[in-house]
Amino acid sequence: MRRTEQANILDFVIKQRAHVLSFREWKHRLAGFGFSIDKTEAGHMITTLPARRRVCKLPEQFCM
Repeated sequence: MRRTEQANILDFVIKQRAHVLSFREWKHRLAGFGFSIDKTEAGHMITTLPARRRVCKLPEQFCM
């Protein structure tokens, strides 16, 4: 995946956070767009659904 595509997806995911009240609701909203936030040993990762292909790491300030 190209760097600009990763940046666009990360930007989209972060903007979606403003539309919800909780982390759980955010994850549910993202699933509707084909994305997931998965907790891994490396931290929270944005992945695609249904393949669970890793896109990029989610910055820690958004992992609450």
